[in-house]
Amino acid sequence: MAVPDFIRQIREKIGNDPLWLPGVRGVVLDDENRVLLCQRADNGRWTLITGMLEPGEHPAPGLLREIFEETAVVAETERILAVGVIGPVTYPNGDVCDFLDIAFKCRYVSGDARVNDDESIAVGWFALGELPDISAGHRETIRLALEPGSAVAYQRD
Repeated sequence: MAVPDFIRQIREKIGNDPLWLPGVRGVVLDDENRVLLCQRADNGRWTLITGMLEPGEHPAPGLLREIFEETAVVAETERILAVGVIGPVTYPNGDVCDFLDIAFKCRYVSGDARVNDDESIAVGWFALGELPDISAGHRETIRLALEPGSAVAYQRD
C-alpha cells in the first residue's frame, strides 16, 4: 500500500512514534441490500471500504473519494453510523497509529464494482447472508447500517 506523502513527511520528523489519524469506513448498499466489500492486497482480508482522510478533507467527501478510488463505484453518504477509535496499530516497519474512525451508511449511485487501485486484489457485492469472513467490527457496522434511524454509536472505551 502506498503511504500518503503527508504521512511520509510526518514520519521523517517523528519516526515510528504514535500518530493520530482520521479514518473513514463505509457500508455501501445497493438496491438489493448487497454490501460492497474489497479484499485487501496487504493481508488478503475482506473489509468494508476504508481509508485515511487527507489534511483538511471533510469525512463524507473523503469517504466517497476512497470508495471511488478503490472500487470505481460512485456512492452517496446517507448518515453517520458510528464514531470510535481503532488502534493502536503497529505496522511491520514499526510505525504506530491510532485512527479516529467515522463510519457511514452509503447508497450506491453508479459504476461497475472492480479493483480500481493497488490497495485491493478483489472487489464485490455480497448478499447479507453470504458475507465472506470479515472482522466483528465491520459486521457490527453493517448491522448498524441496516437499523433504520438508529442513533450514532459512540465508542465509549
